[in-house]
Amino acid sequence: MSAAPSGGRVLPALPGDPSGIGPYRIIGRLGSGGMGTVHAGIDSSGTRVAVKVIHAAQAQDAEFRARFRREVQLSRRVQGPCLIPLLAADPDAAVPWLATAYTPGPTLNQHVSERGPLTGGMLYALATGTAQALAAIHEAGVVHRDVKPQNVVLAPAGPRVLDFGIAHAADGTSVTRTGVMTGTPGWISPEHYRTGTAGPAGDMFAWGALVAYAATGRLPFGAGAPDAVAFRVMSGEPDLDGVPAELRSIVEQALVKDPAERITAADAAQRCRALLAAQTTQALGEDTGHGTTPAAGLIAAGWDMPTLDDPGWHTRPARSRKRLYAVAVAAAVVIGGAAGIALSAATGGPGGRSAESGTATTADAPPDPADGGAAAASRRPRSDTGASTPRGTDEKNPAEATLDTWREARAPRNKAENDVHGAIGTGPWLDPDTYPDLDSEITFHPSRGEVYVATTGHELPSVAVQELARTACLGLRDLSGFYPDFTYREYVLVDAARKDGPSIVWEDDFRADTGCETSLTDRTTEGEGQATDWQPSASGLRAAQIPSDDEDVIRVADALANRIFSAWQGNSRITTDPDRLGHENMSVGFDPGTQVVYVWAKKPAWDRSARDAWGKLAARESCDALRDEAKTWAHWPYTRYAVLILDDAARRAGEAGEDFLRWGSVSDCAV
Repeated sequence: MSAAPSGGRVLPALPGDPSGIGPYRIIGRLGSGGMGTVHAGIDSSGTRVAVKVIHAAQAQDAEFRARFRREVQLSRRVQGPCLIPLLAADPDAAVPWLATAYTPGPTLNQHVSERGPLTGGMLYALATGTAQALAAIHEAGVVHRDVKPQNVVLAPAGPRVLDFGIAHAADGTSVTRTGVMTGTPGWISPEHYRTGTAGPAGDMFAWGALVAYAATGRLPFGAGAPDAVAFRVMSGEPDLDGVPAELRSIVEQALVKDPAERITAADAAQRCRALLAAQTTQALGEDTGHGTTPAAGLIAAGWDMPTLDDPGWHTRPARSRKRLYAVAVAAAVVIGGAAGIALSAATGGPGGRSAESGTATTADAPPDPADGGAAAASRRPRSDTGASTPRGTDEKNPAEATLDTWREARAPRNKAENDVHGAIGTGPWLDPDTYPDLDSEITFHPSRGEVYVATTGHELPSVAVQELARTACLGLRDLSGFYPDFTYREYVLVDAARKDGPSIVWEDDFRADTGCETSLTDRTTEGEGQATDWQPSASGLRAAQIPSDDEDVIRVADALANRIFSAWQGNSRITTDPDRLGHENMSVGFDPGTQVVYVWAKKPAWDRSARDAWGKLAARESCDALRDEAKTWAHWPYTRYAVLILDDAARRAGEAGEDFLRWGSVSDCAV
C-alpha cells in the first residue's frame, strides 16, 4: 500500500473515517489499497503526516498483524537519506496504524506514465538517491524486497523510497505465508524466482530495473503474463536501449543473473553520485567543486519537482512547534526540596531568549572570516562524561565548548539555521518507545562556529549519545552542501536532563569527520560497548551453558544464532572460510539466575580486530532480538546480553578462557 497513491493530494474523508488516530487529527485521505487506508493527519504542532491504518478485517488475522508489527519494527530500524521516516505506530491497537512524514509528489510510475522518462540531472539524482536509500536499508540489516516505481515518490526535495510492507531482516527472519511469492512480477530477481532467496542483491536487481524504467519508460524485461516475465528475467537480456552509456554500465552490473557478481547499493550510490556531480557541473557551466559536495546537495541541484500547495491541508493555521528548553535543576531539587524544575526559558535560557517573545537578547558576533574555522578544526572531541564542571572550563583547554558558551548561543536567525532541525531529522531522533519525552533545542554560536543540540526529557545513556551524535553529524554535513555560506563547523551535544545538571556529552567537527565514523566511538564510558551498572561473569556463562527445555528460550536462542550467522557471513557460501560461524562454533545460552543472555564464539585464534568486529555485530543483533521479544511479550525476563570469545583449551588448563567483548541492556539499544 503506497503512502501517497494520490500523488500527495488530500482527498475528502469518507463516512465512517476516524476523526483522530493516536495523536493525529485526521483531515482527509491520501489513498487506499487492499490492506488499508492512508489518511492525511496533522499533529498538535501542525506537522503533516500520513497515517496508514489497516482494514478491520485484516486486523483480525493474527498472521497479518504479525507481519504489520514486523513492518513497524523494520521501519524503526532503518533511517537514512531518501527514506521516509516513521514517526509513530501502534501495531497492537484494535486497528493497527503507523504514521510517517508526509511526502507529497507523484510516484515514479505516475510521473513516467504522465510525463515520460526522466532525463539529465533528474535521472542521475533518482539513481543516486534510491541507491543511497537501499545502502542505508542494507546497512541496517534489512532487505526491502519490493523495489519498484510505485514505491518511489518524486518529492520536491528528491526521490523517496517507501513501503516496508514485505521487507524483512537480512538474517532471513520474516513473517510471510509459506509458499507465497512476495514481490511484484518484473521486479523480482532471478534467484528469488528459482529458490525464493531474497537478499540485498535482489534489491539491487530491482534497482537496476527501476533505473532502466526511469530512463526509458519501458519495463526492461517487458510486460505480459507473470510466467513469461519470469522466464525473461531468468533467461533473457534486459532492454537497456536509451539508458545513457555511463549510467548503463552501472545498471548492467545490477542486472547480472548471478547475485554474487552484482554491484552493491553502496558502490552504486558512490558511482551514481560521481555521475551526478559531473552532470550538475555541466549544467551550471562551471567547476563548482561538486567533487566534495554531499550527495544531498547534488540531488537538490539536479532535482526539478515543483512544490505542491494542496489547499486540502489548510484547515486552520498550524501552531508553532512547542520547544522544551534546557532543564536547570535547582539545588533544592537535588537534595529533595520542593523548589521544582526551572525551565531555562524562564530566565532567557541559551541565547538569552525570552519565553514570551521568542526573540534573542544576546549580541550576535559574526564569524571571523580570517579564522576560517581553524580554531574549531583544532578542537578535539569530548572524552569526559559530562561532569557539572565541564573540562572546557580548564584554562589550559579554552577552545572546547563549555556550558557558558552554550548559554551564549542564540536561536536560529536565517534560513540555513532554521533548516538544521529538519536536516538532522523530521522524525524521532531516538526510539520514541524508549525516550517518549525526549525533546531538543538547537542554538548557534557564530563566532565559535558551533551548533548546540540540547536534549531534555531523558538522561541519555552512552549508546543514545553515540546515535544522536552520528545523526547530527550526517544531517549537518548534508545541510552544508545545500548552503555554501553555512559557516559552522562543530556540533556540541548538551544533555540537559542529567540529574546533576546540564552537561556537555559530545563535541566533534562534522566537516573533518567526512564519514561521521568517529561518532560511532563511545566517548562517555571507559569501555566501549560495556554497561557500567553490571558485568557478566564466568559463573553466569556456566549457567547459560546448561541446556534448557523452555520452548520460548529455545526459540529465541535459535533465531538469534541464525541472525548472527547470516549477518556475519552475509552472502558468502564459502564453507571453508576459517572465520565462518555455525552451530559447531557459536552458541547462545540463558542464565535464569541473572536473566542474562550469553552469546559465545569458539574462535580463540581471532585477533583483536576480528573479535571487535564480531563483538559489535553480535551485540547489536542480540540487543535488537531481545528488545523485539520484550515488546511482543510483556513478561519476557531476559533484557541483558553479553558476547564473548571462549577458549576451551585455556579453561581446561585452569586459565581464564573468557574474553568478554561487549555487554548491555535492551534499554541501551541503538536505534
